[in-house]
Amino acid sequence: MNICLYGSGSRKIDKNYTDAAYELGCQIAERGHTLVFGGGDTGMMGACAKGVHDNNGSSIGIAPKWINDFEPLCERCSEFIYVDTMDERKNNFLKYSDAFIISPGGIGTLDEFFEIITLKKLKRHDKPIIVFNIDNFYDKMLEMIDEMAEKGFLYKQEEIFHIANSIDEIFDYLR
Repeated sequence: MNICLYGSGSRKIDKNYTDAAYELGCQIAERGHTLVFGGGDTGMMGACAKGVHDNNGSSIGIAPKWINDFEPLCERCSEFIYVDTMDERKNNFLKYSDAFIISPGGIGTLDEFFEIITLKKLKRHDKPIIVFNIDNFYDKMLEMIDEMAEKGFLYKQEEIFHIANSIDEIFDYLR
């Protein structure tokens, strides 16, 4: 299975988050899956990719060449797909992935998360989406989504994504 990871590339992330991302990468590799990600070598993306590569796993990095002006790109990817735009990058994430994991991140991660759940709601795909809620990182966002549903801003409340607080929960859901 090709598993796409959305997550921050920031170098300022607390170690407990990047440790969890590294362990996720180890598990992706040990279970024979391939990591699909934004190609970054730092933050959540870089830590997960390092876990994959340290365990002889496969990865597909997808990024525009110019992103290297903002963050270093991972040089250990099994395959790297260069694109021109962020939209093209997100389209390739959808094309090459069988499931999506949203790890802690910033604005870019939220953009990717909301786009992938919107596309699922609009029946453009039916792939699993998992919010990896490390140390309750996404609790406030999830409360906001619940409130949106309670107030009628979301159509029929159905499970579009799954919330996992541990790596075991992620892989139990993907089975």
